[in-house]
Amino acid sequence: MAACSFLLSLHIALSLLLLPCSSQVGNSCSSARDCGTGLYCGNCAATAKTRPSCIRDLAIQPTSIVKDLPFNRYSWLVTHNSFSIIGEPSRTGVQRVTFYNQEDTVTNQLRNGVRGLMLDMYDFNDDIWLCHSLQGQCYNFTAFQPAIDTLKEVEAFLTENPTEIITIFIEDYVHSPMGLSKLFTAADLTKYWYPISEMPTNGKDWPSVTDMVAKNHRLLVFTSDSSKEASEGIPYQWSYLLENESGDPGITGSCPNRKESQPLNSRSASLFLQNYFPTIPVESEACKENSVGLPQMVQTCYAAAGNRIPNFIAVNYYMRSDGGGVFDVQDRINGMTLCGCNTIAACQAGAPAGACKDTGAPNQTSSSVNGNVYSGTIEFKTPPSSVASILNTNICSNFAGL
Repeated sequence: MAACSFLLSLHIALSLLLLPCSSQVGNSCSSARDCGTGLYCGNCAATAKTRPSCIRDLAIQPTSIVKDLPFNRYSWLVTHNSFSIIGEPSRTGVQRVTFYNQEDTVTNQLRNGVRGLMLDMYDFNDDIWLCHSLQGQCYNFTAFQPAIDTLKEVEAFLTENPTEIITIFIEDYVHSPMGLSKLFTAADLTKYWYPISEMPTNGKDWPSVTDMVAKNHRLLVFTSDSSKEASEGIPYQWSYLLENESGDPGITGSCPNRKESQPLNSRSASLFLQNYFPTIPVESEACKENSVGLPQMVQTCYAAAGNRIPNFIAVNYYMRSDGGGVFDVQDRINGMTLCGCNTIAACQAGAPAGACKDTGAPNQTSSSVNGNVYSGTIEFKTPPSSVASILNTNICSNFAGL
């Protein structure tokens, strides 16, 4: 009997050890299984944290809670140079020498709640490629992959998730005749295309997200080449949105507008893209940038834009933070704007503004896409050691349990 009792106690003890915890943001952890839904176990040495803790890696989609408002009332997460992924194998046979901005595939980014992609497109090898290059020229050591491969990831996501809307910002170096039109047709994305003829001008509201979904206008594409608007019907970015300066000027100071954009406090456009990423990306510093600097700069840019929220927030290494990072910033913006609550998680569908529910654990989040709950997926990649040395990056060394 004593032996049986001992074995039962041992079984219970082992079972308890094997049960995953559901720690909240900031709680100590030793591996990903110690953290709850939408969290992973990591460390932010740049903020002087020496112990791993649970960090968010998943956005709450605001339209899953507050529906039927104009598209320009919401704030969406954007990845800067979405395709420039650490550890992505060379497709040219030449070792890549360039800067990197993200750590997981575009599919993974979308599943984690990213809804805007920044893609640099070039003519290369008799095709259109995504390159992180210079002087408007793609080289075999700056090329990533044919653009159609990434666009097919977008098409697959939109097909699988029929209520989601994605925006693509193209840094456009494509000169082949009708090159972009042929590209998006080949990727089977024209069926989701938001037509330029229906895009609002002069600062008017966009249609509601419900209307956009009903019409299947779920892909917004903007180009940096103004000639494409007349030749291919692709909207010129700065005719439809305002944008602050990118790179170092966008992460400190007074939040100046990008030179191509109208002043941020202009009412000529109803969308505002806020860039928040340094000129030279440093992976190990991104957690501090997204946790400490970003909230401060959002406030600065809000004032510079005449008390207008950023509809798009573009960052490097979007999953990196010391806790909530860009996900918490987005939640707060959407909560305040859409329902008068301090986080979108406290909003209640159909309730009057300010009727906020008690979220209990405000930092513990989950997200639903087309009825499917995504727990957030970690897909950090590691580049060749020689490239890591060239770029002086500290690849994933501070992350536990991945």
